Amino acid sequence: MKLATWNINSLKVRLPQVLDWLSANPVDALCLQELKLTDDKFPLDAFTELGYQAVWAGQKTYNGVAIISRETGSAMVRNIPTMDDPQQRVLAVTLPAPGGDVRVICAYCPNGQSLDSEKYPYKLDWFQHLNRWVAEELKNYPRLALLGDYNIAPADEDVHNPAKWVGQVLVSEPEREAFRALIDLGLADSFRKFEQPEKSFTWWDYRQFGFRRNAGLRIDHILLSEPLIKQCTACAIDKAPRANEQPSDHAPVIATLNLE
Repeated sequence: MKLATWNINSLKVRLPQVLDWLSANPVDALCLQELKLTDDKFPLDAFTELGYQAVWAGQKTYNGVAIISRETGSAMVRNIPTMDDPQQRVLAVTLPAPGGDVRVICAYCPNGQSLDSEKYPYKLDWFQHLNRWVAEELKNYPRLALLGDYNIAPADEDVHNPAKWVGQVLVSEPEREAFRALIDLGLADSFRKFEQPEKSFTWWDYRQFGFRRNAGLRIDHILLSEPLIKQCTACAIDKAPRANEQPSDHAPVIATLNLE
């Protein structure tokens, strides 16, 4: 089973790239973030033509998430049930798989903007709600995968120039503590299970030739529960789509599971 996550920064703009990538990389489930379109504009037919199902939570201009899957999902949850939040950031479905169902959660976590912004405490509060909800989900779904754009670089090795980022969002200690709190629930960072090249990132700023200079951050993650991490045989970042013409500023991350 292959699970992938990709912040595509506008599905309307980058639908052809997503379809091309799926054709070349037939994963079992692809979690998309930043759809930036309303529910009625979701291009379902384009995915069904490739043999995929889809659930989505859209929002005009900002946010929006989707789970594209080979199998039809069940027990869908839209948004964190305990949080009254108009922003469309979370979807969860249960997918059939060898050895038992897998709970897949797609999350587009808040950015926070800056440490002195009102969006920063919102981000920290959002993560607390996410943490409590995922803890409950794990009780019902031991085989759980939490994929998405976390907007957190967990450690300095996930930052191209840590000194330059001191005092900024995505790397602050409270944010990193929120990431560690998810790990403490019994999840594991699938990317770090394996030896990886240095300077491995998933996001590069459009400005100042960020991708060309590999001046990036690793902020897109696939966290797996203990039963799944034991069966995870690979996790990789696919940088190729970032070199496309008019690309997303993020690259896909793919985890491979040998489920039994």
